[in-house]
Amino acid sequence: MKNIPVVMIIFGGSGDLAHRKLYPALFNLYEQGLIHDNFAVIGTARRPWSHEYLREQVSDAIHETHDTVDENELKAFASHFYYQSHDVTNVEHYEILKNLAQELDDRYSAQGNRLFYMAMAPRFFGTIATHINDQDLTGSGFNRIVVEKPFGHDLASAEELNKQITASFDENDIFRIDHYLGKEMVQNIMPMRFTNPMVQNIWCSKYIKNIQVTLAERLGVEARGGYYDTSGALRDMVQNHVFQIITLLAMPEPKDLSSASVHQAKQDLLKSLIIPTPDDVKKYFVRGQYLGSDTTFAYKQEPNVDPESTTETFVAGKVKFNEGPIAGVPIYFRTGKEFKEKKNRIDIVLKHINNPYGQAHSNNITIVIDPTSEIYFTINGKRIDQPGIRRENLTYEFSKAEMAKVPDGYERLLHDVFVNDSTNFTHWSELKRYWEFIDAVEDAWQKENEAGNPAIAQYLPYRMGPKEANTIFESPTEHWIYE
Repeated sequence: MKNIPVVMIIFGGSGDLAHRKLYPALFNLYEQGLIHDNFAVIGTARRPWSHEYLREQVSDAIHETHDTVDENELKAFASHFYYQSHDVTNVEHYEILKNLAQELDDRYSAQGNRLFYMAMAPRFFGTIATHINDQDLTGSGFNRIVVEKPFGHDLASAEELNKQITASFDENDIFRIDHYLGKEMVQNIMPMRFTNPMVQNIWCSKYIKNIQVTLAERLGVEARGGYYDTSGALRDMVQNHVFQIITLLAMPEPKDLSSASVHQAKQDLLKSLIIPTPDDVKKYFVRGQYLGSDTTFAYKQEPNVDPESTTETFVAGKVKFNEGPIAGVPIYFRTGKEFKEKKNRIDIVLKHINNPYGQAHSNNITIVIDPTSEIYFTINGKRIDQPGIRRENLTYEFSKAEMAKVPDGYERLLHDVFVNDSTNFTHWSELKRYWEFIDAVEDAWQKENEAGNPAIAQYLPYRMGPKEANTIFESPTEHWIYE
């Protein structure tokens, strides 16, 4: 598909997300010809920018992310950008925006197609969605909306936001974006599971002991203290990134690779998601906050963080399903700030089998998502110069040349929005189930807070989180593979 006609409106066009991710991604898609002659982009924000100033910002964003740029090509690309100063709470401004969109639609022969991107603070999502509807901003062609996370703060707010958005858009036209689903090795989970008999045949409770998902961040909250203190690791990372990965790991094989079939397989799985009880939360979940060091602040000392905050910067927990190929297998997760290194990885731990050597370890399958892209199998082999068994890694990894070809997650996902492929986005039925799980954990923690005895582990920075995270396993023989 080439030269898709569309007028794209970015709410938050002066923001960091647009500058760092959206503009470079759109330029790459322009160079590929997916969008080219018949598109226009309207950037909106409260700042009093001009069309020309926005185009300068777009050009700067491309230069910052590309080693080499064809300046004529960049100038032609930037000429498709227009700016509209806009207060999302002012109804009259939507009328101005509507008129500009129609003017550009006529100029670029965009065929009435509209793409709306919410790249602003989440508290404005509902307001924007409401006014897109009541001011009739949608066009006569396709109408799609991309919504950044977080989609709500809990189930109730997510349901309200969904109601506001579905007043203007069908479910199939709502793209709830999670950039983790654009990452190369996350997209490799399904091919690895379903095209390799040696993997597919052991992907069951008979052979898998547990699965471990670690999304580790090296930095603290830094300038995001104000936002983070209202969110925490559970809402910020588990409700979206972690659960997206877990769903891909546990879902049954879809009947085909169509978006409808993939989402049906996910929904079939999530119906059997076990929602934790307060006792489960106490036993299988750990929350923590990082301490300070000689060179770093403790979480409670960070700017814009409440000194009495109970917000977690680390969470570890357990997920289980009653159905699917790994029904009953515990899936452990942990994520947080101030780990020893930035690394996102998955460890599939296979059950130990009796063998005549006695010393053999269990096999593991490890998927490293970031900062490298690799899959390796940990197997047992013979020692060369003495009796016994040693562990070996069989590795599948990308070369530097291959890594250079890997598109950014936003480029990949924006491509999918343009071609109307919702496979790597979240449907409402899936999101709703995630929120039911998250709310159960948050409610249990809130009761602890109100009772005056919250169990919030304190952990030193640049390690692997609090030691209490080692106690969430069902069996004393289980442990974190990545240490």
